Amino acid sequence: MTDDLGHGPARDPVAGGDRVVLDAVAKLAAYNFAPRAEEYDRRAVFPAEDFDDLFSGGFLAAPVPREHGGLGYGPQQRNTLPLWEMTTTLAKADLSLARCWEGHANALVLIDALAGPEQKRHWFTGVVEHGEKWAAWSGEPQAPKPGESGRFGTMLTPVRSGWTLRGSKAFATSATGAQWAILLVDPAGPGGARHSREAHGKLLLLACDLSDPTVTVDSSWWDPIGMRATVSHVVRFHDTFVPREHLIGRPGGYFEGHWQTAFIPHYAASFLGGALAANEYGLAYLMRQGKGGDPHVQQRVGSMAVNIDTARLWLRYVAGLWDEGRVEEARIAGSRAWHVIEHLAEETVHHVIRACGARSLIRPSPVERILRDLTFYELHDNDDDVLATIGQAVLGEQHDPSFHRP
Repeated sequence: MTDDLGHGPARDPVAGGDRVVLDAVAKLAAYNFAPRAEEYDRRAVFPAEDFDDLFSGGFLAAPVPREHGGLGYGPQQRNTLPLWEMTTTLAKADLSLARCWEGHANALVLIDALAGPEQKRHWFTGVVEHGEKWAAWSGEPQAPKPGESGRFGTMLTPVRSGWTLRGSKAFATSATGAQWAILLVDPAGPGGARHSREAHGKLLLLACDLSDPTVTVDSSWWDPIGMRATVSHVVRFHDTFVPREHLIGRPGGYFEGHWQTAFIPHYAASFLGGALAANEYGLAYLMRQGKGGDPHVQQRVGSMAVNIDTARLWLRYVAGLWDEGRVEEARIAGSRAWHVIEHLAEETVHHVIRACGARSLIRPSPVERILRDLTFYELHDNDDDVLATIGQAVLGEQHDPSFHRP
């Protein structure tokens, strides 16, 4: 093994047992997941077989603590890099798969951090023994876009021993694949978690059993240019009962713990995976075409290599901050990593396209799908606002490291 800068032998930052797991996931990704990606994208369906393989291999519970039968990956367990590297590997095969996986993994991290002992036992057992998949849904756009008549939002009504939920969530990733969803709900009325600062001290995390017949999926809304297999449909709740024992943590706990900051660099791990896939295709194409002697091609390939090295180093740095308990530093460093890696990944894909030409965008080349998926996924957060947040932190100004304006 060489280090990320090509300087010869280097210490693997992932421990031996975890490296064995990641190597096994990489084999699944290369031989099973990547070949399925195009079909999932064309049909815009949830990558169910991929998740079945992750469960069969013992990887679906990666973020579950070891004492509950999982692998103990993630910032809550101070073993962050293996989780992010696993996500990068899945994203290299299929960015949509990685996004569904992120939602599942992040939900399990939240349960580990905020749920009670009996809740953990029950929900982690479902993942470890039965392969149950999770998602986390916040999206409630505040106004319809041009040409859109529907509106989104949820209303929560207290009832005996719980609440009833009415309304809808948009961008509900894994809507047709997950068995459970953590719903981020403002009890005061419609509005996603990032839309109202007034909700910060009241926001509830509610675990919703998606087998409830009062929960329905509207698939007519989700017809995007990319990330199609995330099946991020509109989900509607028709007076859905959520028992009080499905409340995760206390009101406002999600914001008080700044938990979104643990997930921002996790998105960047997916960006890196997309860049790795494009880079791999580009190198194979260029060598087959005998273009290695072209100095312009050499410059682009050099830039691709430096971009990928830089992205890896950023993720390792931020993961190290989480694992060392340097939480305040980790929070803003995660936004920096998100911003840098987004641009590095996007630039790498465009270097591949420029070096290889138009044929790289013709199927069965994966670059066409990677370009669509990455372009769409990078809009998950507002890069301008991410950069402004970083600047506010540097200047000592008040800032919210958790959510950025849509």
